Amino acid sequence: MDRPFYTLSAINSGVKDIREVIDKVKNQGMFGSGNAVLFIDEIHRFSKSQQDSLLGAVEKGIITLIGATTENPSFEVISALLSRCQTYVLEHHTKEDLEGLLHAALKKDDLLANKNIVLKETAALIRLSGGDARKLLNNFEIAIQALPMGEYAITDEFVYNNIQQNAARYDKDGEQHYDIISAFIKSIRGSDPNAALYWMARMIEGGEEPKFIARRLLILSSEDIGNANPTALIMANTCFDAVSKIGWPESRIILSQCVVYLASSAKSNASYIAINEAQQIVKATGDLAVPLHLRNAPSKLMKDLGYGANYAYSHETPLDQLHKQEFMPDELSNKAFYRPSNNSREQSLKKYLSAVWKGKYGY
Repeated sequence: MDRPFYTLSAINSGVKDIREVIDKVKNQGMFGSGNAVLFIDEIHRFSKSQQDSLLGAVEKGIITLIGATTENPSFEVISALLSRCQTYVLEHHTKEDLEGLLHAALKKDDLLANKNIVLKETAALIRLSGGDARKLLNNFEIAIQALPMGEYAITDEFVYNNIQQNAARYDKDGEQHYDIISAFIKSIRGSDPNAALYWMARMIEGGEEPKFIARRLLILSSEDIGNANPTALIMANTCFDAVSKIGWPESRIILSQCVVYLASSAKSNASYIAINEAQQIVKATGDLAVPLHLRNAPSKLMKDLGYGANYAYSHETPLDQLHKQEFMPDELSNKAFYRPSNNSREQSLKKYLSAVWKGKYGY
């Protein structure tokens, strides 16, 4: 781009460093302002005040900011800064990408080329990499170094025996990160508070961020519990707020309370299934017309065209007459997405819906 380029790492930089870069750009003479690129690694580690110090320069175009983060920027980057940036998501390498890297290493690395290594199977190396090319090549190197004298074949069994056994400790950036959080979520979903606490303890001892755990609880409270116990979402949201203020080590107590409550709660994924089905229908049917009686009619022309005509205001309509009004597009009349699960709270919802819709939607 032929621009001045500056780099900072949020791990060891502060507001003073940011201001020094901005001042350099302002005073760079022949280049003028607005022509410098500032790259900040691990930007999520900047505090709110540190991120605030970037706003003015970004707004005025003094710098083009590029921030890199392994965290979800929606939670870790302030909204004022995020709204002025374009977010690019870097995906994990595909299986084909990783296999290509392994074969390229065999061909191009002088040390490997002289060892006559035969890569018989790649599934274990790829699985243990978690889509991370650097981890893939590190594991490949470990496997090669572990080969007995006179043996040259890398198999899945050999990789698991020599690499996986060394991964006993929770690695929050690697394979076990995903396996343990999966076991944690499935234990709560399966109503086992004891197993859930064990897997959470593994994450805590491994140095996991408390907000990461709390975010997963917040999602689970709606996805897996939902209207079987609406208080679960309130509890999880309060838990997230609390650990955001407190941090380790005390957050473990708050997280434990929330985990026990969610695991011990009745479960329902009816709302989760409902929105999935609704989105699938939208993708399949496109932009179906809004029925005329449901349309907004702010102008005389719209009223003349029938917008809003014959709409029955629900608060003034008897309960036993609500079923006579159609709220779906004509093509989807009687199409049900939400099916109450068999728990006491959702059955009470179904009872109300049955009184309203008198058999429509299957209620």
